[in-house]
Amino acid sequence: MPRSILIVDDQKGVRRLLEELFKREGWDVYAASDGMEAIAQLDQYLPDILLIDMKMPNMNGLEASQIILKKHQNLPVIMMTAYGEMEVVKHALDAGVRRCITKPFDIITLRDLVLQIVREKVS
Repeated sequence: MPRSILIVDDQKGVRRLLEELFKREGWDVYAASDGMEAIAQLDQYLPDILLIDMKMPNMNGLEASQIILKKHQNLPVIMMTAYGEMEVVKHALDAGVRRCITKPFDIITLRDLVLQIVREKVS
């Protein structure tokens, strides 16, 4: 059964890189450019995991995650941030985000983290 992921980042290059990585691994990949678009897409389908950037226009990743996790408590969320701001990380984890990963990140490490969290969800 193919796994699915929603990648949310306002940087097209980051989205494309992650889309290609997960498509090569056999995932169904969906993408959004900001938090509002991600929320709208989640009304259409629910992926196995959400990978969301913190800093985006219109609605940032923390705001979007808080709204998403109120509706979909069991959706695993990984937040990507370019900031090592402990306050943002704390708020994200308090909202139910599973993990925060700092940009720039190693894509293989990120892929392995995504796989680990999805496996934990299934078991």
